[in-house]
Amino acid sequence: MLDKKVNSLRNALAGLVVAWKEEINFRIEIGCGVLAVAAALLLGISQAELLIILFLIGFVLSAEALNTALEEFCDMVQKNHDPHIAKIKDLAAAAVLIASFTALVIGAAIFIPYIAALS
Repeated sequence: MLDKKVNSLRNALAGLVVAWKEEINFRIEIGCGVLAVAAALLLGISQAELLIILFLIGFVLSAEALNTALEEFCDMVQKNHDPHIAKIKDLAAAAVLIASFTALVIGAAIFIPYIAALS
């Protein structure tokens, strides 16, 4: 039973490595996440707000990983252009866009008052 759990963890970590190595957007999103956490710590946001920021980072990275997995699957299933595959890929990319935009709006709502208080 423990071996099965360890293997699951290994597979998940391998997926993170694939996302990091093969997806520039994943690396950009990690960079943005690191900057958001650094800004949160520098500005002294509340613990609850920091948890929201961390959740949003995970939300965006999860959406990106799922988008990457779905694109990989679609490419495996259909090598040639297919309008249905294109639609699936567009919808998955839209999910990442929605997650990113949501994170941006909520992040702005959290950070703007702290930044405004500095001036």
